[in-house]
Amino acid sequence: MIGVTGSTGQLGSRIARRLADSGVPQRLVVRDPGRAPSLPGASVVQAAYGEHDALLDALDGVEVLMLLSATESADRVALHKATVDAAVAAGVSRIVYTSFASAAPGATFTFARDHWHTEQHIRSTGVDFTFLRDNLYLDFVPGFAGADGVIRGPAGDGRTASVARDDVAAVAARVLVDPGHSGATYDLTGPAAFTLAEAAAVLTEAWGRKIRYEPETLDEAYRSRECYGAPAWEVAGWVTSYAAIASGELSHVSTAVEDITGSRPISLEEYVGRG
Repeated sequence: MIGVTGSTGQLGSRIARRLADSGVPQRLVVRDPGRAPSLPGASVVQAAYGEHDALLDALDGVEVLMLLSATESADRVALHKATVDAAVAAGVSRIVYTSFASAAPGATFTFARDHWHTEQHIRSTGVDFTFLRDNLYLDFVPGFAGADGVIRGPAGDGRTASVARDDVAAVAARVLVDPGHSGATYDLTGPAAFTLAEAAAVLTEAWGRKIRYEPETLDEAYRSRECYGAPAWEVAGWVTSYAAIASGELSHVSTAVEDITGSRPISLEEYVGRG
């Protein structure tokens, strides 16, 4: 039995759909059952990240858990740790976790540090694991452009090997049913790394209107985002995602998507061309 968290979200729903299409029985662990997708071979149980007793019941009999990272929050690592502990206590034998590219305790992207701490906790429990270290989602790139047609951020001339959610879902669906990926860590990327100036050119061609990239300094980026009134940890995450591009931490291109699925990952040109 495979358990899937986050199936009401953009990535989790894609993974659950692929498992259902392959005839794989699964249990969807959701906070709100009313929002769970209706899929053949899938049962729905209610439990939220960090709810130990509810998770014990929800994960009883689950052998492999697809643990999607929780929505960014100040206590996300604590929620992850509590959920992992409940999964291990319930008898889950392997956890497949959606981590992030270049996850490290000193990663430029502050949220990537959360992923590293979560990986370390999973390792410390002794449970079997597979880590999917996703690059920035390709799906987000068109949204980088503001209403004025300008992409602003402190990314410099750095590159990101952004990956489509569809490709991550395809990898996850394969990895969940194949124990041969036990103990592995995969960098999941698109087929090429691009600068934001190059992304702007692709969007210009696809949309038929001028899109340009305007580099910011870190100070300018923080000031330009103050108007949203978000907490400091969230603003830091927004700004440092661009800074991680500038640092080169997101530029590595991996063959893992094609190696595991047999299909070449989607490029930015192909993704925006679909729209």
